[in-house]
Amino acid sequence: MAVKPGWEGRCYEDFEIGDVYRCRLGRTVTETDNTWFTLLTCNTNQIHFNNEYGKQTEFGQCLINSGLTLAIVAGLGVADVSENGFNLGWDNVTLPNPVFAGDTLYSESEVLEKRESKSKPQWGIVKVETRGVKQDGTLVCQYTRNVMVWKKAHVPKRDLFPELKTDA
Repeated sequence: MAVKPGWEGRCYEDFEIGDVYRCRLGRTVTETDNTWFTLLTCNTNQIHFNNEYGKQTEFGQCLINSGLTLAIVAGLGVADVSENGFNLGWDNVTLPNPVFAGDTLYSESEVLEKRESKSKPQWGIVKVETRGVKQDGTLVCQYTRNVMVWKKAHVPKRDLFPELKTDA
């Protein structure tokens, strides 16, 4: 039996300026997701958890917490952008349209720049613009970020699956 490796993310050499990576998954946000995230982050704005309050606003309902929107959009892009790296910084985060419970979020990232790290030769730095859209194509989140990404020759060992014990 041959074990076939799954997707292990991009390394620095795999990024090309102008490429657009669209996450193959969508993520529907629920009221429970929103309430838990809002409570975990100690956000006391009632527009995220009080339906009666939400009904009185221009939206007529509760809004999904913008931090949750950002987290989901960023998370959807990890497999394509930062699976083999980490964030150095986020810039120009905008949330131009609201997200409501039941909306499904999608993420795409465009490679804007790339360069080798001056101080760490085993790494490269990739700048992407990420856009989060909901099911009807409405832009709900946009930002740029710089990611420090491993070069192929330096990626830490990935095969962490334990050996199967054959003795019962």
